[in-house]
Amino acid sequence: MTVATTVPTRRSLVSETILVLGVSLGASGVWALLSLVNKLTQPVALNRQTTAMNSSVTPDRPWLDLTYQLVGIVLALVPVALALHLLSRDRPDARHAMGADLRQPGRDLVRGALLAAAVGLPGLGLYAAARALGLNTTIAAANLSNQWWTIPVLVLAAVQNAVLEEVVMIGYLYARWLRAGWSLPVVMVTSALIRGSYHLYQGFGGFVGNLVMGLLFGWVYTRTRRVAPLVVAHTLLDVVAFVGYALLKGHLAWLS
Repeated sequence: MTVATTVPTRRSLVSETILVLGVSLGASGVWALLSLVNKLTQPVALNRQTTAMNSSVTPDRPWLDLTYQLVGIVLALVPVALALHLLSRDRPDARHAMGADLRQPGRDLVRGALLAAAVGLPGLGLYAAARALGLNTTIAAANLSNQWWTIPVLVLAAVQNAVLEEVVMIGYLYARWLRAGWSLPVVMVTSALIRGSYHLYQGFGGFVGNLVMGLLFGWVYTRTRRVAPLVVAHTLLDVVAFVGYALLKGHLAWLS
């Protein structure tokens, strides 16, 4: 028995990406915009407000708090599975085609580390400048209670962020939008704008910094056709931010 296959139209491809974004990072962009509006309409200046990330849910019950954190990490990866599933319907080797695999571990680690270094210091400078200009909140990157599992959970959160953003925003969207006939510059800019949008909760500095990061990561992807180095770079950046903040927030005044 032969099963007829339907070639997806340009409209269906774009509609699919809107739906995937609607249940993942696109929805985060909407909430981030509302969060920014809320902060801008507060009587306190933006740079005098604090944005808390990786916060405890039930700090008085560590076992339940750990459960909340782990469930949140797992559920946040569902859009990744959805994106890969949708791509695999047209191309069974979709994961390998976008380089979301372990076929080049050494090269991916080196590329990722170099990319993280190239982004990290300029990003920190942009954050400091945006705060000084009153365009960004203070970022409290880690606010979990002090438990034996705090650091491992922060590392897992960093990995989750990296996998979600790079697989969906780069691997999936690039594949779908290019197949829909969009030009590469349009794909790169649109993806980067969405990436910036779901960081608006941090302020305008978070938006600009992540927009630039999205453009750079997109450019690297067009040269390597591998999201793995991007995942490595993103993970390293978030691990330094999350774990570094957790370890140093009581010792460095400029972190608060």
